[in-house]
Amino acid sequence: MAEVTIALDAMGGDRGPAELVAGALEAVGDGVGVLLCGRAAELQTELDAQGSDPDLEIVDALDVIDYDDEPAAAVRAKPGSSMVTACRMVREGRAAGAISAGSTGAMLAASLLTMGRVKGVHRPGIAVPLPARDQPCVLIDAGANSESRPENLLQFGMMGAIFAEEVLGIDDPCVGLLSVGEESSKGTPEVVEAHALLSASGLHFGGNCEGRDALSGRFQVLVADGFAGNVLLKGLEGAGVMMMRELREAARSSRRAKLGALLLLPALQGMRDRIDPETYGGAYLLGVRGISVIAHGNSSRRAIRNAVLVAARGAEHGIVDRMAHRVGGADPGSHLQDGDPANTVTQVRESATGETAT
Repeated sequence: MAEVTIALDAMGGDRGPAELVAGALEAVGDGVGVLLCGRAAELQTELDAQGSDPDLEIVDALDVIDYDDEPAAAVRAKPGSSMVTACRMVREGRAAGAISAGSTGAMLAASLLTMGRVKGVHRPGIAVPLPARDQPCVLIDAGANSESRPENLLQFGMMGAIFAEEVLGIDDPCVGLLSVGEESSKGTPEVVEAHALLSASGLHFGGNCEGRDALSGRFQVLVADGFAGNVLLKGLEGAGVMMMRELREAARSSRRAKLGALLLLPALQGMRDRIDPETYGGAYLLGVRGISVIAHGNSSRRAIRNAVLVAARGAEHGIVDRMAHRVGGADPGSHLQDGDPANTVTQVRESATGETAT
């Protein structure tokens, strides 16, 4: 039997249950248990068509949260939905993490309201692994909080460093603070104060990071408030799409270019694999009492498989306990205590209606 089990919202996403079930089966083949949360009859039909496994179990959940539903209201109105059920499996201890390719805002709300925050964490943040020179880096916060106080940014740095170490396998990650200049005096008052806090934190803090250096390899953790982080993420995504389109058009522009492209194909394939966003399966909500993965709505079976495997790796390395100990100063296991309920509800109201790229 698998040592780690992950709950998957098998009804969320654009491609339907067939692709999600296929990804889950691939992850089970790699040794991770999966709970498929959704309409049992539909999921059983898919399993009958694709094959089954003793480490894959169906949890019946009749409701589905749609993309056009108001996130926080939908989570409260549909406690039996596949997404909320997946998060509830974490709260009940049946799964170490939950994954959904459904509405970003709804998954954020479901994770906060169902799992609760790690004790001592003021604001959970969305962490997105990004391709960078030599090794990946993690951007946090990528959209959970439109505004952040200096102490929030400090905690993002702590949680991002733990994620980089335990999930991305980076030793002693260098933390950078997104700002408009390298000098410690540059940026908003919140950023300037956060710079001072990060400098005194004991983290490997490399100072301010300008946008042009985000993927330079100098930093392995990029700290930002959710507004700036989301703008950076969307800008990088758009630049990547444009560059790939330009490369394709240049490669087809002449017979000589086509020949050159053919010779470069193996190297270009390797580059595509390194920058493929499906490598890590999605974005990760850090600071809740469980592992919460927000997969892209158009996730393929490869993305779902990788999301399950990365979530399982985080569980095996005890990142929730480590965050409770490092951020909240708590003893291991004390993250099972809820954070301030008022703070949790406030964050749901402020951020669950927003849209975050994953």
